[in-house]
Amino acid sequence: MLKLHLKTSPAVLGASLLCAVLAQAQSTTPAPENGTFEVEQVFAGTCGFCHSDGGRAAGKGPQLMNSPRDDDFIRNRIKHGKQGAMPAFDGAFTEAQIEQIVKYIRALKPREG
Repeated sequence: MLKLHLKTSPAVLGASLLCAVLAQAQSTTPAPENGTFEVEQVFAGTCGFCHSDGGRAAGKGPQLMNSPRDDDFIRNRIKHGKQGAMPAFDGAFTEAQIEQIVKYIRALKPREG
């Protein structure tokens, strides 16, 4: 009888997990334009894996609170992503929803306590 023992490195496991999370994030269907769009919840569930503490701290992605990037850059990055780093969300979110995400990022303040 042949037994196979597969050892998977932490890097491969991490990459697999990241791919699974990004695939899930890309398949997330936001609320319709006439529905409720809870931007903080959407951000936590879709972006929070990489942008820690609701965007207030760096994680796998950069800290977004007090970003020196302008709104057009942030809007473009949300829509088109960054190859190998961030998925594109154009089509997953409407223009109005992307605008809400940009406003959420701009309104981020440090948590009290």
